[in-house]
Amino acid sequence: MKAKQRGMAIISALLIAAVVAVIAAGMLTRQSVFTRHLEAEQARVQGASVLRGGIEVSRQLLWDARQHDPLTRRDQPWAQPLQLAAGSQQGLPFEGRLEDEQGKFNLRNLVNQGRIDPDQLATFQRLCGLIGISPAISQRISQRVIASYPRLSNPALADTSPVTHGFDSGRQTSPDAAHTPQRPTRPMLRSLDDLRSVEGMNEALLAKLGPYLTLLPAPTWINGNTASALVLAAYVPGLSVERAQALIAERDGGQWFINRGDFVNRLNMPQLEASRIRVGISSDWFRLRGQVRSDQRRVSLDALLHRPQDRLPQVIWSRVGV
Repeated sequence: MKAKQRGMAIISALLIAAVVAVIAAGMLTRQSVFTRHLEAEQARVQGASVLRGGIEVSRQLLWDARQHDPLTRRDQPWAQPLQLAAGSQQGLPFEGRLEDEQGKFNLRNLVNQGRIDPDQLATFQRLCGLIGISPAISQRISQRVIASYPRLSNPALADTSPVTHGFDSGRQTSPDAAHTPQRPTRPMLRSLDDLRSVEGMNEALLAKLGPYLTLLPAPTWINGNTASALVLAAYVPGLSVERAQALIAERDGGQWFINRGDFVNRLNMPQLEASRIRVGISSDWFRLRGQVRSDQRRVSLDALLHRPQDRLPQVIWSRVGV
């Protein structure tokens, strides 16, 4: 009997030890998870503070560039990689780069003042063909973009009917119905990342589109001093990729376009209707991508900046991620 009791006591002790071990292991796991979460949050807060410094430096660079030169060129200081040494307070370095978003095709151009722009739609389709995007995918992208903006129900009627500012019952027979835009049927898009919902879209296609497309809050012209050869070839009907590449080589070699007329003249296309070519030589929209590294952690930044004529660039939106 005593031996049996001793055996039960040993078993009970082992069970208690096992339960205690499980509880301790759980506590250690929770403590480890909490510690990692705390470290990640600390890195995010610390990194976000450094990233704000990167944004301020970028704003100043863009402002200084406009004060010194009305042109926006790729040889200006803003276009160089940004590397800020670790500060005395945060102790973290910032690395980043500004991109001229007006060197890319702006999907917002597809709809202008409530109307689908057929010229810009054709430009987009040409660009997708040059990039190697299938017509089906490019059509779905344009449909998705167009559906996210208000449009006039009858643009042709709106061009001929006067604005009466009268009662609008919501019917097409109302006095102001032609001037009343229809509501978007899809949510507003903010960046190319929002195109992931398009059927057939994947990360590889998004990466392929990234260097050539952008999505800005307002219609824009492209900048001939920063656009790539494919974008220029898509924007100028009849311009071959080879000729566009030759123009880019001259430009990046120091022969920057000094005004819009200079760009048109150097195309050497007398048959071209120059008034329809929306190519300029300055930019107002820029994208800042940067990061802060701390040991094995990285805090990234993605921000859209708008540079008005009369004040420092403004941050339109920003994303910070660990």
